[in-house]
Amino acid sequence: MSAKTRYDAVAIILHWLIAAMLVGMIFFGWWMGDLPDEDFVRKFEAYQLHKSFGILILALSLVRLGWRLAHKAPPLPETMKGWEKALARATHWAFYALMIGMPLGGWAVASASPLNIPTVVFGLFELPRLPVPRGEETEALLAFMHGRGAWAILILLALHAGAAIKHHIHDRDDVLTRMVPLLKPMKGKPE
Repeated sequence: MSAKTRYDAVAIILHWLIAAMLVGMIFFGWWMGDLPDEDFVRKFEAYQLHKSFGILILALSLVRLGWRLAHKAPPLPETMKGWEKALARATHWAFYALMIGMPLGGWAVASASPLNIPTVVFGLFELPRLPVPRGEETEALLAFMHGRGAWAILILLALHAGAAIKHHIHDRDDVLTRMVPLLKPMKGKPE
């Protein structure tokens, strides 16, 4: 497969790294939310780790967006219908919005907390608070939106993966092979 029909190595690595981290963060977030309040030290450490990885996802997502803007994506197959191409582009931009918006939303939740607990990123530096109103109501609203964002990521991920698999197995085009190293396009329509 030529370089013009496949994403470059940087885009592929960032794609899979961020995808794995996002899914891991969602399940880790649900797990830490179920920790008992009495286990304060464990809960505190879990939240600090969650916030640290959230900031790492934010940084990697900004790098990915910058890379994408500086490097043209391979063209979609000519056999794709116009609405499919539009939906594929919309899905990718929705992912960018969520990959950047979710960490910012989590940062806003921490900033709104009346508990005034600092966010120390991987024990290296303290993250400044965002200029959001501090209080339980604001924190609860932002936390609700952050939780819904997790579901949006999972739904979008299912649609994205389903479409890629459909293109590979049913349409037998190179959509999936553009992002999966060593995968070869399937040739010919299924019988």
